[in-house]
Amino acid sequence: MSSRKLNVEPEIAAVRDLSHDGEGICAVNGKVAFVPGALPGETIRLKRVLRKRQHDIAELVEVIEPSADRVAPACSHFGVCGGCSLQHMHPAAQLRQKERWLMDNLHRIAGLRPQTVLPPLTGPVVGYRRRARLGLKYVFKKERLLIGFRERNGRYLADLERCPVLDERVGTRLLALRDLVASLSCAQQIPQIEIATGTNSVACVIRHLQPLTPTDEEILRGFARSQNVHVFLQPGGPDSVRLLWPEQSELSYRLEPWNVTLHFDPADFVQVNPDINEKMIGRALDLLALTDTDRVLDLFCGLGNFTLPLARVAQSVVGVEGDAGLVHKAERNASANDVHNATFYTANLAQPPDPQLQWVRAKYDKILLDPPRTGAVELVPYLGRSGVTKIVYVSCNPSTLARDAGELVKFGYRLSSAGVMDMFPHTTHIESIALFEKA
Repeated sequence: MSSRKLNVEPEIAAVRDLSHDGEGICAVNGKVAFVPGALPGETIRLKRVLRKRQHDIAELVEVIEPSADRVAPACSHFGVCGGCSLQHMHPAAQLRQKERWLMDNLHRIAGLRPQTVLPPLTGPVVGYRRRARLGLKYVFKKERLLIGFRERNGRYLADLERCPVLDERVGTRLLALRDLVASLSCAQQIPQIEIATGTNSVACVIRHLQPLTPTDEEILRGFARSQNVHVFLQPGGPDSVRLLWPEQSELSYRLEPWNVTLHFDPADFVQVNPDINEKMIGRALDLLALTDTDRVLDLFCGLGNFTLPLARVAQSVVGVEGDAGLVHKAERNASANDVHNATFYTANLAQPPDPQLQWVRAKYDKILLDPPRTGAVELVPYLGRSGVTKIVYVSCNPSTLARDAGELVKFGYRLSSAGVMDMFPHTTHIESIALFEKA
């Protein structure tokens, strides 16, 4: 798409809506302009800086009449760092906006409206994030190392001192991590640190593009011991990750309502927000209305995040996951929690399931699925013909949820309820849950 920079005088406009990227939408001289930092209902002064064929990009110069939903951002880096886009919006207003986006997607893509809109699941809006990938870059002009997330424009790395949305054990230690890397011989060849936190431990995976010296490794061990941080090294791809200190490491988190502890490695997928994760599991079980005679299928089961709580209530649960390593860990988690009514299978869920597979031939009463952003359209015919009474669909992408919902209703299911969950406060990411019931 063609575009060109503009050099025009500031203009006054009313903000009529919010884009799916969290930018205010205005009409300036009959043309739409997107304005980062502006909120619906505000009157603003803006300056158009980039002209595109269908819309312009503008900078917010001044808020003349602020929205009642405008709040002071919790982070001093807001507006530069691209990690958050909605910190200037009250958390309750963020959820109302996300709920509207969810319902708009369901109606626009699938022509559906849920019979019941579920109340949003809410939790802490700071210190909630237990996984993150921090970038590192040595800037010669500044003669120092930067640590942080990408800037809002995506071109440079934001120079962060702290991050209030990260787990406090990490978010308050960014400068310590930066100084640690800066002290290594290959500091300029370390592009990122992967962070993962468990209930009682913090892990850092250091990606290095050239070998570390023995002195480097000793520096890292000293930091790990003094800060009680588990340090891993990654010289190549994901399979190259190895533990440096301590001698053994295993992260875990607790799901107290179901007496379940889940163990995971720092590179494993886990839900990023532990408080919302527990509430989400509880809502899923409530929507399924499980009994001790139910046979349940859990698709995209991962480490067993849903599977093991389901097994505490149902007669039996089958978990299916595409990553064989995660399936092995799910089996270990089941054994460690004395769960004996859960069985796990490895299968490619990005394609229609083979009807000859044992888990496909089995009969179920209810199904739960938690697919990636691409959704589960390949599984919809199988789901539709399964004959189960209830299907709970956990989604991280409202457009693919809507697409799959539109197909699922063709098999005689109705969208009974749907709602949002505040898994990623201050971002435009929409986590939702929907219940389909046999009509």
